[in-house]
Amino acid sequence: MNGSDAVGVSIVVPVLNERESLAGLHAELSSLAESGLQVTEVIYVDDGSTDGSSEILRALAAAPHGRLRTRYLRLRRNYGQTAALAAGFTAASGGVVLALDADGQNDPADIPRLLEKLAEGFDVVSGWRRSRRDAAVSRRLPSVVANWLIGRISGLYLHDYGCTLKAYRRELLRELRLYGEMHRFIPVYLHRLGARVGELEVG
Repeated sequence: MNGSDAVGVSIVVPVLNERESLAGLHAELSSLAESGLQVTEVIYVDDGSTDGSSEILRALAAAPHGRLRTRYLRLRRNYGQTAALAAGFTAASGGVVLALDADGQNDPADIPRLLEKLAEGFDVVSGWRRSRRDAAVSRRLPSVVANWLIGRISGLYLHDYGCTLKAYRRELLRELRLYGEMHRFIPVYLHRLGARVGELEVG
């Protein structure tokens, strides 16, 4: 790969039965790339979808892509979000790798702000959904308690460990071997490796 083709930012999107949201999400990511942002690769990882998401992703990957290179990986069955993210991280070519939900929990418009925060000298920037779209108390209260406990145990205090939207320097991800539900704790593991971890409020 020559310098003119080098990928600056890779976006990894785990997908499980998100047929209805994929076209809109891809349009938003394409718009970001065309705006001049250094986002030039999106990797959709189909984690065993059964609703037709696979056919949509295959078509997106085969279509003319402009400034946004689109790649599609399909896991043989549903292995879970950690495995899907790990597959995407391994395939990513960018010096910076972002993780993004496919179900609308994350707003792609926040991506430029995460990259700006990363450029301040951070190695990881974690999204914080202050106003969660699934704002039911039955989900928020356990999340608040869990975030506090993780911070108390790990020494890394983040408001929202459950937010998928995060930006990483790719060289650090190479040091991880992900399994189980480890995706929630990637900032903790990288913090222990000496990474500088920041947090940014997102929509």
